[in-house]
Amino acid sequence: MRGTRAQTNTGRKEGVNLNKQQKQKKETTIDCYYSPNGTEGERSANDKPEIPANWIQAVEELKTQLREAEDNWEKNLKIKISHLETEALELKQENSVLKAKIIQLENEAKEMKDEAKEMKDEIKRMKDNLQRNSDQKEKDDQKAKDEIQSLRTRVKQLESSDLTRQQDTIRQNKKNEKIEENVKHLIHKTDDLENRSRRDNLRIIGLPEDHDKRKSLDIILEEIIQENCPEILEQEGKVEIERIHRSPPVFNPQLTTPRNVIAKFKNNQIKEQVLQAAKKKPFRYHGNMVRITQDLSASTLKDRKAWNMIFRKARELGLQPRIKYPSKLTIFLQGKVWSFNTTEEFQAFINKRPDLNRKFEVQPQNSRESSKGN
Repeated sequence: MRGTRAQTNTGRKEGVNLNKQQKQKKETTIDCYYSPNGTEGERSANDKPEIPANWIQAVEELKTQLREAEDNWEKNLKIKISHLETEALELKQENSVLKAKIIQLENEAKEMKDEAKEMKDEIKRMKDNLQRNSDQKEKDDQKAKDEIQSLRTRVKQLESSDLTRQQDTIRQNKKNEKIEENVKHLIHKTDDLENRSRRDNLRIIGLPEDHDKRKSLDIILEEIIQENCPEILEQEGKVEIERIHRSPPVFNPQLTTPRNVIAKFKNNQIKEQVLQAAKKKPFRYHGNMVRITQDLSASTLKDRKAWNMIFRKARELGLQPRIKYPSKLTIFLQGKVWSFNTTEEFQAFINKRPDLNRKFEVQPQNSRESSKGN
């Protein structure tokens, strides 16, 4: 657009110069007619021929029109020149603006070129980083695969060893079960041997501690027998005691109940007579209630103690409970004697009899399973 406007301005300037040349030519043509030698050129005033008045008037009018046309043309030309100058100034200003924009665009293009270069370098760095990361990832993947394979191998080895350990554990459990059975058998044998070693013993419960400070325990025992079952002394004479002592041997002042007395008889028949007499009626000594029972091992006593609540309830219900050696409970029910080795057996028995279960309402206590007595 700018190039077209510049070409238009140049054509206008050439047209102005051409019009000036034509005007000068016309003036020369009007003012000259023929030269003195008869050729075309300027004539002197005396040589001019006489021209008709209407021609002269027409010429004058023509001159006047030419001058007016020339004045109008000059005015129009000046206006056009002014417009052209204004347009040229505008073009100059636009050209300056365009130059500034071109410079700005060149600077922007340079900046964009620099940015493109930086971006290219950044892309190259990113590509290099991606390549390195890709290589590292491949190495890590390979390493992970190797580790997984190693773990799988290890798992297989562990599974194999675990299977072996399970088999060993099963065998060991069987051995342990057998050992436990043997241990239970040995414990039962030990308890039985201990109880048999105590078969000549009686346990005196509730004898105050201050009595044996004044008298020996064997004299006190003889006085107890004399006071509660004198017929034994009348039949057997003097009661021979092999050994008698308090259990435990060391006195504990914090205990509120007196220690038990353990007495070993030389004659088992006398011991049994005293025990049977004690079962028939309660014994007293100087006004104090004493209880005489068979001396048993600690484990057997613990098993018998587990029957206490059930024993009392069974006696209230008239089931005639008895504790058989070593720790077996018997009851009389529906014309039949029932025996139980553990409280669990008894609880299972009454659970099958709702009427009896409602009457008991007793939770069984834990007790060590005892074997059947002789």
